[in-house]
Amino acid sequence: MQPGWTVSATRLADEDWVRARIGGAAKLYGCARPEVLGTIWWYSLSSVLVAPAVEGLVAGGPVDPSLDAVELDLVADGRFLGARSTRALDGGLPAVGAALTGALGTAITTIAAVSGARERALGAIATDSIGNRLLWTPDPERAMTLAEPLIAAIGLDLPKPRFVRVGRTPAVRRASCCLIYEVGNPKCVSCPRQTPEEREARLRAALG
Repeated sequence: MQPGWTVSATRLADEDWVRARIGGAAKLYGCARPEVLGTIWWYSLSSVLVAPAVEGLVAGGPVDPSLDAVELDLVADGRFLGARSTRALDGGLPAVGAALTGALGTAITTIAAVSGARERALGAIATDSIGNRLLWTPDPERAMTLAEPLIAAIGLDLPKPRFVRVGRTPAVRRASCCLIYEVGNPKCVSCPRQTPEEREARLRAALG
């Protein structure tokens, strides 16, 4: 196992720190335009960053997703292993949404500033990360009902969350592209930058 370390999520407001982390992503994904590396990096980070808030909300024990309450676990190559919040949050979904407004807004603004990635595209990734994390909870059917009100509470002009069913299995209908194919990897199974027929066939093959 690679050695790792823990940092405060407040580092996501530090342009120098974020620029260094995105630059380090080239070791994993190869040389690419800064906006591509920034987008790929955010795709990985956003899923980890929203997890404590989403999981706590579904479980009925909301935690604070504000950057000064969240700790991020990294490994030596720069990947994120997980995150945790250090304090509870009163107020339910509206309070979680308001706190995510600040956390996501700060991270997106910083990443856009240092990489050139578009804020709207990074916001769409945040919506999809929240959708996926809702589906990964023990009660995805109930969790999906929280998606639209949570995104509305966050604001930031995020796109509405969308879901599809593959047989009986729900999946996120992606609004975002992580751009992983720009560094020579295959497109994700649910990538929106493929024909609907290809996406459906790949989802059925993956989910049954």
